[in-house]
Amino acid sequence: MPPKFDVTNEKGLKQFSGFMGSKSYLEGYQFSSADSDFFAKFESCPSAEAYPHAYRWYIHIAALQGVRGLAASAPVAAPAAPAAPAAAPAAPAAAKKEEEDDDFDVFGDDSDEDDAPKESRKDMLARLKKEAEDRTIMKEAKQRTLVAIEVKPWDTEQDLMVLWKKITQTITPEGLKWAQACNLVDVAFGIKKIVTTFTMGAKNSSDDVIEAIEAIEDEVQSVEVISMNVL
Repeated sequence: MPPKFDVTNEKGLKQFSGFMGSKSYLEGYQFSSADSDFFAKFESCPSAEAYPHAYRWYIHIAALQGVRGLAASAPVAAPAAPAAPAAAPAAPAAAKKEEEDDDFDVFGDDSDEDDAPKESRKDMLARLKKEAEDRTIMKEAKQRTLVAIEVKPWDTEQDLMVLWKKITQTITPEGLKWAQACNLVDVAFGIKKIVTTFTMGAKNSSDDVIEAIEAIEDEVQSVEVISMNVL
């Protein structure tokens, strides 16, 4: 499960940076949707000096997702020792090299790619949010739930197998599947009850199924759900 840090404030950023101290990804050892979804929560690139581990993770995930235009934060360098007189002529070259280093693009864009349209941060966050919502919808659409119920008849003379077949053959909404068999369990005074199961999709409702069974009021005394488990 992705960490629950509020990265819109300093406290949350500090906690998240500490959490990432020995990690490269939020979950496991490779990039996943958890990294993509959590990346979308950031309003801006975290400070490299204040939150080094959060910054390292952010830059890495941005690179994996092809986000451009994020400049690397230059580390604070210690004051250089005075140059020896003989090395003085090399100083201009060193200064020029530092300027080039400051302009270095962390993503190493080629000149041919500079002409390509760049996605703004607003558009990038909107896209990542939409992708996360789509993944959630797809996951819920595939979700199945196993429901166990018990059906009590009115008296001992009822043929419960006939009643069970009637229920499973007439109450068949789209997405619902009944078990291939049922159990007859003793209640009291010779009365038995039907215990069976069915699986349903995200669009089905166990309440609707119970109401449909109870509608067979001449043969059904009561219906109860005894367990529900997401598969």
